[in-house]
Order: sequence, then structure tokens, then C-alpha cells
Amino acid sequence: MKFFITGHTGFKGSWFALMLQSQGHEVMGYSLDPLKDGIFVSADVGGRISRDTRGDIRDVSSLENALRSANPDVVVHMAAQPLVRASYENPAETFEINVTGTLNVLKAIRKSVKPKAIAVITTDKVYRNLGEGRPYSELDALGSGDPYSTSKAMADLLAQTWAKNVTNSPVGIFRAGNVIGGGDVSENRLIPDIVRSQKIGNSVKLRNPSSIRPWQHVLDCLYGYKAAIEWMLAKGESTILNFGPPNDVYRTVGEVATKYLEISKGGDWILDQSSGFPEANFLALDSSKARQLLGWSDIFSLEETLTATHDWYSAQSQSAEMFEFTKQQIENHRMQGNFS
Repeated sequence: MKFFITGHTGFKGSWFALMLQSQGHEVMGYSLDPLKDGIFVSADVGGRISRDTRGDIRDVSSLENALRSANPDVVVHMAAQPLVRASYENPAETFEINVTGTLNVLKAIRKSVKPKAIAVITTDKVYRNLGEGRPYSELDALGSGDPYSTSKAMADLLAQTWAKNVTNSPVGIFRAGNVIGGGDVSENRLIPDIVRSQKIGNSVKLRNPSSIRPWQHVLDCLYGYKAAIEWMLAKGESTILNFGPPNDVYRTVGEVATKYLEISKGGDWILDQSSGFPEANFLALDSSKARQLLGWSDIFSLEETLTATHDWYSAQSQSAEMFEFTKQQIENHRMQGNFS
């Protein structure tokens, strides 16, 4: 089967491309250039997939040409401005990429190809956070917040409207939380920030150590996406699904940092006293719909997630062959989950 991924040079996009490639699928990607030292470069993702096209989702003509040339069975839209802090610094660009960019992708699909399924990746932050301290389900209302969260809620609603009124292809809207894994080099994310601090010998600083998030290994999240796409292909129906860990894996930022530092033998963390930006104190997902509909569940515990992540960064620091190492982690996850 042929998959076309926007944002394939990013953290989740790179892992998904390699996971699909390991399953024998033809993978084609359309994205901006990758970040230095991330998984895309380290694991030679571009050299392993069928087509690696660089382009901006704001460039409609280029996007249409790439889709028409690829003629995929499945389109997975992952390209985004994914960082909350960056959305405060440049809100207009965040909305342009996440909202108008999503519209461009959907328009280009409609004009250029007829895929069997479309997946639009949003986020746990699309929900209207009322501070109730409970996991959000797919039936909860979406809402506004920081520019990133609002832009993704708008993209989510756009995709819902498109599925109901415009396209004949089934559309899956997938919302996930805080995914962890090797090769993430984005700023203001917990594990990459810890890894950077350890490399230069600085203290690890945490802004909001008491905040609770739905932590999950990137492969568990992507395994859910793939299972949902297979369901859409079989049923010919659209769906909206959360992908998050079970309730017992909701941990605070401080707890996750402490555990990773223990695994990596990297010392301790301190409180960041500098002024930050507003963040939700509790954010969690109710993923019971995905568990019931797909038979999906997380494979890795939190400790296994953090250990596998540390192992990846450790191998990279020792100049290991990272495509083979990443491929082996994908295979280990597949075998542990006992799925094809």
C-alpha cells in the first residue's frame, strides 16, 4: 500500500515512515527540511523511503504536484507548527501553517488524488480545558487556549466539516498526547531538553514539575494510528479517536524527569524560576473508544518507554548505525505487542 505523509521529516513523521516501511508499505513524504541531529537525519529516513520531497504545505501548487505524482492510497497529514512556546512567539505563522496548511492539504487531495483514506493528526490540546481534572473523550467540546491549541482545534473542526460535507474518502482525526521516543530534538519538550542539558553538563530545569500529562511511547501512538487507518480502509467510515495511555500512566512532569534521570544516571532537576507561559495543570485523554473499536492498547510501560528512549539517544551518542538501531526498536515493539 502507498502512504503519503506530510511532515515526514519531523519526529513522529520519521518514526511512522520507518514503521510503515518495515511493514512493507511504500512511503512517500512531503515536508520542510529536517532539524539537525533528529531521527530523520540520524536514521537516514530519506534514504529508506520511496520518495522524499521537500516542500511547504503553504505552497499549494507544489503540494498538488507531489500528491498527483505519488497517487497514494492513504494520506496522513502530520505537518504542523507543533510547539506551544513558538505559537506565542509567532501566532500568525502558527495559524497559517496549522489551519490554512491543513485546508491546503485537503484541497490538494480533492483536486489531485482519490485516496482510500485520509488521516489528520491533531492533539490532546484541542479540548476545551475547564480544569476539571478528568480525561477528555471524543465527545467533549473543543475550545480555544494558547495559539497552538486553538490553531489545532480549528484544524480539527475543519477536518470534521470536510469529512461530513466535502470528501468521499473516509477521514480519521487522531488526537494524541505527549509522545516520547528517541530522535526528538524539538525545544521545550521534556526529554529532548533533558538530553541537551546532560550533553553540556547543565542542570535540568523544569517549568511546571507538578503538571500531569498523558505520556506514551511514540510507537504505541503510531501503532494506534495504523490500526485506525486499517479500520477505516475496512469499513469505509470516518472516525475521531483519542490515543493516550491508561490512567495509571498519567504522571507529573517531575516524576517523568526523575525517572528518566535515574535511568540515564544523569543527576537531578531543579525548578526553573524564569517566567514561563500559561500551561494546563492537568491534561489527559480517555482512549476507551480506540481500545474498544480497534483492540488497541499501549505496549510499553512508562519505564519501558523511558528506557527505550534513553537507549536510542545513548546509541546515537556512540555513533551507532541508527537506521538499524531504530529498525530493531520497531521490531522489538512489534514482537512485544504480537501484531503484524
